[in-house]
Amino acid sequence: MKTKRWDLSRRTFIKASGLACGYALFGVRMAREGAARVLDIVGLRQDSVHKADANPALYRYRKSQNNPMVKALYASDGFLSEGPAGSLSHELLHTHYGDRSASIEGIDGLRRY
Repeated sequence: MKTKRWDLSRRTFIKASGLACGYALFGVRMAREGAARVLDIVGLRQDSVHKADANPALYRYRKSQNNPMVKALYASDGFLSEGPAGSLSHELLHTHYGDRSASIEGIDGLRRY
């Protein structure tokens, strides 16, 4: 089998490497601009969340321990009278995850594709 030989002149090499560098710099610049836009959006979102949290008309109780309903739950005659570190609150508030995909019918047929 005959292989094709590339005859690359100095001028062609300089053109090709100039184009490659140009595309690389252009890509880096676009990535940098995209990251800056994302960070701007994240900053705007953080500012709006902080302003909403500071607004007493929206959130009367900024801390859950100041909420009267939470206080009633953890009171001595409340549902969770053992406190936030009690066994019942631990059982109700913590979630355990497990892989349930084996029990789904037909999942084996999907894994092939």
